[in-house]
Amino acid sequence: MRLNINKSFEAAGEVRRFCFVESHAEGNMKKIILAVAGLALGTGLLLAGKSRPAPAPNGIVLPADFADWRLVSTSARADNDTLRAILGNKAAIKAARAGSINPWPDGAILAKVAWRREDIKEWPPAAVPGGFLQVEFMIKDSHKYARTGGWGFARWLGAELKPYGKDAGFVDECFSCHQPVKDRDFVFTRPAFMPLPGR
Repeated sequence: MRLNINKSFEAAGEVRRFCFVESHAEGNMKKIILAVAGLALGTGLLLAGKSRPAPAPNGIVLPADFADWRLVSTSARADNDTLRAILGNKAAIKAARAGSINPWPDGAILAKVAWRREDIKEWPPAAVPGGFLQVEFMIKDSHKYARTGGWGFARWLGAELKPYGKDAGFVDECFSCHQPVKDRDFVFTRPAFMPLPGR
């Protein structure tokens, strides 16, 4: 039996995936189309009244597919014991691989996902992501966000993804924090080297 996930679509903010299962019996191929876990989960969440997270106070909407983006880099903060994965959309990944990040191109979006650092009991020197804390975004649009260095900022907190900030003025806090890396287009992240055989 061979299982392929080859179709997906988004409905009501939930990604539903269809699995196509092909069964071979006595030389005859039988195709059985099953709407499985993703669809059931999506339906269940809809019935439970789950809705998309509210936009940030400045109007930025949480990118629904950010968890499927590729890795740009990782980081750790000793001051608050957190581990972070920095993900990028297609434009950001292309720029990172080409080394075209100072400045980053318009359309690039970086997502910084943060978890509480958790030690591994079985291997004390190591640490892994623990509880989810937040996800932050930097969206490059040099015209729309000219006042903040060409970057739009947004953050959602906790598993419920609650928008951060009382009003749109929260971006001044973000932009102020990024001043030490003004010479790197206001971005702390340094793309990690990734060997790409054959490229």
